[in-house]
Amino acid sequence: MLSKENNELICRVGPGTPMGNLMRQYWVPALPSNEFPGPDCLPKRMRLLGENLVMFRDSKGRMGALEEYCPHRGASLYFGRNEDGGLRCSYHGWKFDITGACLDAPSEQPERRERFCANIKARAYPCHEVNHMVWVYMGPRKEPPPFPAFEINTLPADHVGHPRIMMEEANWLQNMEGDLDSAHLDWVHRRLTEESPKPEKGIRGFWNPTGRPPVLDVAPTDYGVFYSARRVLKDGDEWHRINQYIFPFHTMITVGDGTVNLRSFVPVDDEHAMLISQTGHPTQRLSNEAMNAHGTMFDEVGGFVDRTNDPRTYFLTKANKRNDYGRDLKAQAETMFCGIPFVGNLQDRAMTELMTNERGEAIYDRTKEHLGSSDAMIVAVRRQLINAATRLRDEGKVPANVDNVELDRVRSASLRYPAGADWKALSAPARRVNPDQPSAADVPLIL
Repeated sequence: MLSKENNELICRVGPGTPMGNLMRQYWVPALPSNEFPGPDCLPKRMRLLGENLVMFRDSKGRMGALEEYCPHRGASLYFGRNEDGGLRCSYHGWKFDITGACLDAPSEQPERRERFCANIKARAYPCHEVNHMVWVYMGPRKEPPPFPAFEINTLPADHVGHPRIMMEEANWLQNMEGDLDSAHLDWVHRRLTEESPKPEKGIRGFWNPTGRPPVLDVAPTDYGVFYSARRVLKDGDEWHRINQYIFPFHTMITVGDGTVNLRSFVPVDDEHAMLISQTGHPTQRLSNEAMNAHGTMFDEVGGFVDRTNDPRTYFLTKANKRNDYGRDLKAQAETMFCGIPFVGNLQDRAMTELMTNERGEAIYDRTKEHLGSSDAMIVAVRRQLINAATRLRDEGKVPANVDNVELDRVRSASLRYPAGADWKALSAPARRVNPDQPSAADVPLIL
């Protein structure tokens, strides 16, 4: 379990918090490129790490992100006019470019305007756009750190699908911990029997061939943690699902089909996070269907709620905690252990979004937990996060992969080995990026 102090440290991400300061050392994926279809299109409100932003594509097609509030008198730049190389506030016409430079202050007298503007700057955040995704740097460095070298960022654009995004109404950590918990596959995601068919909605449930719980072996690294969840196959071989955690909030999980992926649990604030899933193939172009799967993934559970200008409504599925996530009691009785459709992380959300603390916030009080051997990865990741956040706070030192982005070039893998094999040594090539090979997929996710 965690102490209350460490639980607060690890969960809170606002400005000035230890975990928020750690996350601000990194580039953060924010919104898909297609949210900004062309130069001078409408700006969008965004909220990241508890801060309100306005994002826009300028007249030259460059992406910008500004603090929402105009530095003149605090009006929302969301209502600004995006034109002629900058965002012009609707309150008094002050105009700012993507660097935050004040281009115009027409409420001032013409003869002093240029000198006045030179002393005004909006708070701006550098943006980097790659493979259908816009990333933002919100940290303290005048020059941002190197851009992350995740494989998904370095593949050709036509090898990478458009991002799949789902809003999660809970603290980022409890959402991410679900992704790093291999033992729950045998329960919340499983089908009732080996022969159970695919239910009406969602994919067919997971099946553990022998029913024995996985044995976890965890390896902390300079960039985070990787681990094997070892299960026994019917022929006696061992199935190693090798997954990755990468600072500050990224995972790579095994799907067993040769693709590579990056999953980012990006905090919107302390009680909301976006799960941003990016998938690509190292050696082949994606079909149009695979490229655009993000647009149809949640159709069978009703799609997304109608957006407002509140970023917390972006990518929120109609199946959510207010309607039990579309739970199907007939499917639960006949085919699936859990009646919530196995669509994206919908089942996982049902497990994590109702966790609260004594104030009713969607931040679980981890002093109440009772952890077991199947939670070894959860323990290791928490330890890495607490150590990294406190080391930055107390010593000013950042994790190695802030500046050495080559450490990000890792993969997950699904591997079959004889019983007792040295999985760490044998899997080392599969855990590294190899541009000429698909990801290792000896065993599919669904048997």
